[in-house]
Amino acid sequence: MNLFDKHIIITGAARGLGLAMAVELAEAGARIGLIDMDGDALAEAAEGLQGSGHATAVADVSDEQAVEAAFDTLERAIGPVDGLINNAGITRDALLVKAREGQVVDRMSLDAWKSVVDVNLTGVFLCGREAAGRMAGRGGEGVIINISSISRAGNFGQSNYAAAKAGVAAMTVSWAKELARDSIRVASISPGFMATELVAAMPEKALERITKNVPLGRLGEPSEIATTARFIFENDYVSGRDFAIDGALRL
Repeated sequence: MNLFDKHIIITGAARGLGLAMAVELAEAGARIGLIDMDGDALAEAAEGLQGSGHATAVADVSDEQAVEAAFDTLERAIGPVDGLINNAGITRDALLVKAREGQVVDRMSLDAWKSVVDVNLTGVFLCGREAAGRMAGRGGEGVIINISSISRAGNFGQSNYAAAKAGVAAMTVSWAKELARDSIRVASISPGFMATELVAAMPEKALERITKNVPLGRLGEPSEIATTARFIFENDYVSGRDFAIDGALRL
């Protein structure tokens, strides 16, 4: 796909990896539709993109009606969707159960489970279904990129997040097979530990411990996820694959 004048929707686009991908694709000439829950941050993000014609929509990706309304708003503003990056996600880390001296003192709440699955898995489903339906309804062609995580293999204290991200990776393969007949390609990216604002706010000792475990000896840069997304868009034979961008770290 030649990205010039293509219409790409990105969820969770106000900051972090979502914003980095928006910047990269805008520089390639795409018109970007940004979705996030933070309207002020969205407006600031859109204003900083290269080129013109970008647009924003405030929406909760786990809300079916909100997703449909956001796609309607963005298509009116930037044009029919050619590509989607499902990036929105949250964490609510906790142990499944925590015991002390033979007594359970804490456990992951149902709310922590459901909120993460709702955003990180159901949100990907809703946005992916919406984008694919619109692409196929116009005769096909398009690209969907789902952001998974290396935590999809399982990670301490992240039963909810790991399960959701594993589901995202599995859906990617299913969609790639189902949507190929409509010339819609689907792939996923599984970032490792990246130098986002959230990670940068962690205690210094925690950052040192994380970095020490990465074979390449550093955190990944958001721009390195962004260039991976651009590669997927521009290589027309990529579909059904996950790209682990993790500095050789495997959880």
